[in-house]
Amino acid sequence: MKNLKMYESSDKMITLIRDNYSVLQALGSFGMNLGFGDMTVSETCRLNGVDTYTFLAVVNFTINDYANFEDDEQISVPTLLHYLKASHTYYLDFQLPFIRRELQESINESDPLGRLILKFYDEYAQEIRRHMKYEEKTLFPYVESLLNGHPMNDYNVETFSKHHEQTDKKLRELKLMIIKYLPADAHHNNKLTATLYDIYNNEEWLHQHAEVEDHIFTPAIKRLERLTRKDDVAKNISSMVFKAGQDNNEALSDREKDVIIGVVQGLLNKEIADRLCISVNTVITHRRNIARKLQIHSPAGLTIYAIVNGLVDISSVKL
Repeated sequence: MKNLKMYESSDKMITLIRDNYSVLQALGSFGMNLGFGDMTVSETCRLNGVDTYTFLAVVNFTINDYANFEDDEQISVPTLLHYLKASHTYYLDFQLPFIRRELQESINESDPLGRLILKFYDEYAQEIRRHMKYEEKTLFPYVESLLNGHPMNDYNVETFSKHHEQTDKKLRELKLMIIKYLPADAHHNNKLTATLYDIYNNEEWLHQHAEVEDHIFTPAIKRLERLTRKDDVAKNISSMVFKAGQDNNEALSDREKDVIIGVVQGLLNKEIADRLCISVNTVITHRRNIARKLQIHSPAGLTIYAIVNGLVDISSVKL
């Protein structure tokens, strides 16, 4: 349930944290440490060199979904940029390795299915790391060039949006794979439950990160572009961050199951087409339909699905 209270600069920081413990994670991204005593929000921000208005904009948005920043000239782009950079560091250097350690401790090492799920997590981590590193090498320098009044001529926000991948899909797949398919004895069950809880929290963190980029950072960049280039060059980057798909429970056809088996066996699209006496385009269409129906978009995910549903024998799969 949303708090519905709009926090102000005169509120005590301890009150904000007491009411919304989820804000604790944001403090580190703003470069604010604990130990602020009874200081107000404005006093704490001033002590840490953080723009108070921007801090409250992010906090009130993540707590109450308050979003009215299209023409808000008080938002500090440097403060937002620091926040997003620090959020990436937290996620890549702490959160991803932490969840992997939890997952590794939660599975039975002798269970091939458990090892496949761990491999699936590694693929997810690699994909999201690639996405964030691309953002750090392209979008962030571009914004810094705008702040310096000399925008990069060989880059624009539309270019960045074309490179964005739907990284949240793999996290949802991982969560569902664990819930549906990973058996756990009494020894591992508590650890597995705790790991799932952290994965759900991680999913919420990713959602908030995306929303801040969409509804606060993106409008701020658009305003900065207009000011710097003196014309309306605002580009739509709302689709660049972690867009969620929709679940679909349609049954697979026999032909789609045959295609899955081919993928699991490591065959290329042409090899699958030759085996099934169909065209390559038909194979591609089947794979697109499989991804839509199962919400599984990787060979590792399809391998787990095929094993659990008896399409292939686990002994024939190379782990």
